Order: sequence, then structure tokens, then C-alpha cells
Amino acid sequence: HLVSPFGARGANGGIHDQDNLGWKLAYVIQGKASRSLLDTYDDERIYGADENIRNSTRSTDFITPKTPVSKAFRDGVVELAKTVEFARAFVNSGRLSMPCTLDDSPLNTQDEDLFSAKQRPGSPCMDAPIQKEGKSAWLLDEFGWHFKGLYYAGEGENPDIEHALKDCPVPVEVITVHAEGEQGIIDSQKLIANHYDMSPGAFYLIRPDQHVAGRWRLFDAEKVKAAIAKAIAQQ
Repeated sequence: HLVSPFGARGANGGIHDQDNLGWKLAYVIQGKASRSLLDTYDDERIYGADENIRNSTRSTDFITPKTPVSKAFRDGVVELAKTVEFARAFVNSGRLSMPCTLDDSPLNTQDEDLFSAKQRPGSPCMDAPIQKEGKSAWLLDEFGWHFKGLYYAGEGENPDIEHALKDCPVPVEVITVHAEGEQGIIDSQKLIANHYDMSPGAFYLIRPDQHVAGRWRLFDAEKVKAAIAKAIAQQ
């Protein structure tokens, strides 16, 4: 192991590396993006590797504290966690690896509208239960190795967002989510609205590796096209 094995960060980090590089390499080979897109693999995954090393080191230090102060902190947290809920989040016995949030990625389009920070540009997409054609399903299963648009429709609305984006630099498949109804994709437990802080008219641009590239309170085709160009390093 080059780093502590706690959290399986070596293996999981390798999968994150593949997710990050795979779509970029494919887009360059297919002529959909310039070679400069490949440079962002280095930017994003060095950040991810640093985060993995930092968190695995914290796990090691928690389990085997190196100083009396660290040991006092560890023992205090473990004791508090027996009865106090907030302390349980500080217990670090080797948390499993999570995809990192790429806050400083050059591919992000930063917010110009007010949103909660949970699913900000650069963050990995959260899953949520949905109803699809009357059957239970999951949101992330609707994503794939393409750019996706996530649109939250108003009552009775059935917009043709894909047509508005037909001349984008790369194809975008749009997932339209409805709060209620029986047809299409339904936010059955309102967790998409909650996780993504979405209301009718809101739109998210999702990268092929399921990181948020940009988001807007109201869909604007020109802003989305500009964000796509940035996400494939054409700007």
C-alpha cells in the first residue's frame, strides 16, 4: 500500500481515476473535444489523491494516536459517541472512500443563482428514489457515459429541452423530472428536490462521470451551451 488501507481508498481511488479519464479520453478520440481536456485529469485527480491521503492519514491517526493530545481527543470522542449523537460523526475508524468534490475544477461553471451548497458545481451526484413509468427506480441509473441535463418540470409542463440544446458542442440527453403524476420520471419522495435544491424550471448539467458541471434556477439554453463548452475545455 502506498497509503493507509483504511477506507479502501487505493482501490476506490483507482475507480475514480478511471471514471475521470474514461470519458475525457473517449471525447478526444472521437473528436468531440481538444487534447487540452486531458490536462484536466491531472488537475482533478491530483486533488483527489491528496484528499485520499489526507483522510486515510486521519483514520490512521485516530486509530493509533501519535501524541497525548491526539489520544485524549480520540478517547473523548469515543466516550461521547456512546450517548451523544453529534460525536458519532467524529469517530474515524476508516471511513469508506467517497468521490471528492472538485470545487476548483477548470471545467466547472460557477453558480450565478442562489442554491444550497450540497450539490454545487464539482460535486458528485447524489442518488434518489424515483418512479419511472409506474415502477420504482433510482435517479443515478438514468445517467450514463454522456452529458445529461436534469430538468425539474412544473405542473403540467412537458418542455422539449433537448431541442433547445440540439446545436450544443456535444450531445446532451435531458432527464425531465416531475413532482407528481404517473408518466415519465417522478420525484416520488421529493428527494431530488431536497438533495439538489430544485424547484420548477431548475436545470443541472451533469458530466459523464456524474459530477455537476453547472446549475441554474431557470433553464437558459445559451448559458447551458457555454457551460458545456467549458466542461469539454473549449473555453
